[in-house]
Amino acid sequence: MKDRVAIVDIGSNTVRLVIYEREEDRREYRELDNIKIAARLRIYLNGQQFLNEKGIRVLIDSLQTFQAIVRHYNVAKVICVATATIRQARNQQEIMQQVQEETGFMIKMLSEYEEAYYGYLAVVSSMDINEGITIDMGGGSTEVTYFRDRQLVQYESLPFGSLSLKLQFVKGEVPTDQENEEIRKFVQSQFEHLQWINDKEIPIIAMGGSARSIAQLHQSLIHYPLSGIHQYEMSILNLQEIKETIEPLSWNELQKIDGISKDRADTILPAIEVFQAICDISRATKFILSRKGLREGLLYNEMNKTNEKCTSLVDIGIQEIVKDFHIDEHERKYMIENAKQLFKQIKHISDAGNLLDDDDLELVERGALIFDVGKYVNEESSSQHTFYLLTNRTILGLSHRERVQLALIASYKGKGNFRQYIEPFKDWFTKEEQKKLA
Repeated sequence: MKDRVAIVDIGSNTVRLVIYEREEDRREYRELDNIKIAARLRIYLNGQQFLNEKGIRVLIDSLQTFQAIVRHYNVAKVICVATATIRQARNQQEIMQQVQEETGFMIKMLSEYEEAYYGYLAVVSSMDINEGITIDMGGGSTEVTYFRDRQLVQYESLPFGSLSLKLQFVKGEVPTDQENEEIRKFVQSQFEHLQWINDKEIPIIAMGGSARSIAQLHQSLIHYPLSGIHQYEMSILNLQEIKETIEPLSWNELQKIDGISKDRADTILPAIEVFQAICDISRATKFILSRKGLREGLLYNEMNKTNEKCTSLVDIGIQEIVKDFHIDEHERKYMIENAKQLFKQIKHISDAGNLLDDDDLELVERGALIFDVGKYVNEESSSQHTFYLLTNRTILGLSHRERVQLALIASYKGKGNFRQYIEPFKDWFTKEEQKKLA
């Protein structure tokens, strides 16, 4: 039996419907469909903070489209939430009533705390990070949280987003140098009030459409060898490099850049200013993209899912692979025992033995559990399929680098294949690490 949940997210820049599905024997929901409408409700919020009739019509037309899709998928539970623009609208009650009458959706208005909390919950439920600062920049507001030991410590909702910055400071399609400077000063003044992020020297975890666009753009620029952006890591210097690459471009040139969707091309430069500012003030160690955000946080909350340790997250992801490919349980137990015995022998007799530790044993055990999984796709080229499947599949709790490590272990058939697979990733591992993996 399949359990389906639909989440409707009414944002300032986009209105999105995501339908999730979970089978009876699974712990994780999977994305079944994802539909986005670039409604840009923020532009219909007038100076008196009323959403005008045209904006309400755009919203209702979007939701009526979503209602038909929800019925098509026979979804039992729908969670419809609204964030900054509707929250700030003085006529929000009228909007919510009209939406319910014309679409049947009952809007839950998220408070600033709830919006920040669900973003934090999505991060700690899908990443192995004990301490960090999250930033979720929408079109009309930006939520920042600080967590330590995977517990929420501080939060703040700031009254600007990528679209509102564009509308407030930029007269044309893309900002001039002077307009960029005005955005930079304004954003820095907003972050300076958050004393609890100063000089933290921890990762910044970013979510939302602007963050996704920046990660996709960077992957495109460097010809990144893996697919997927969840837990994609960038250095602070990379943000500056992206800015220097796209800042001189005209509006037409910017729209043609791979990685930037057309509905975000005019807000990407204001967004970069925001991310650079928070990285500078916090002295961030790195910039990490979370593909999981508000909607997944709502879903985790719906499941009453508690924060789990990294091992639990990874094990859940690996068990999903085992179920997807119907891997025989007895065969896997046999493989794990053999792998453990082989590991012990290597540790005692090999020159590389003194390099091995408990973390390496855990990696070997996980690799053995899904060893040669590619044979369930094509037995003749099983090693190649194993490596491709594992490097290009999101496994919660594993960074991209750790995914490659796991794939190298699970696909190992000899040093020839190993050298071939690791070639695009040689710079990711030291010689000592490559020796251990081989």
